[in-house]
Amino acid sequence: MTVKMNSVGSHDRDRISLGEDHEVRDWMATLGVSEDELREAVDAVGNSVDAVRAYLRCP
Repeated sequence: MTVKMNSVGSHDRDRISLGEDHEVRDWMATLGVSEDELREAVDAVGNSVDAVRAYLRCP
């Protein structure tokens, strides 16, 4: 099986992953929220970036 090197380690920018500390920090900075606010939003509406933005009322 061939692995594309540019896809290794990339993450889906349409979904919020709370499994890695650096991704949590990136999403906190991107959305301008605390970790608790981010986790609450994902718990409430799922990990879709659009749904979380709407929940948080972020542009």
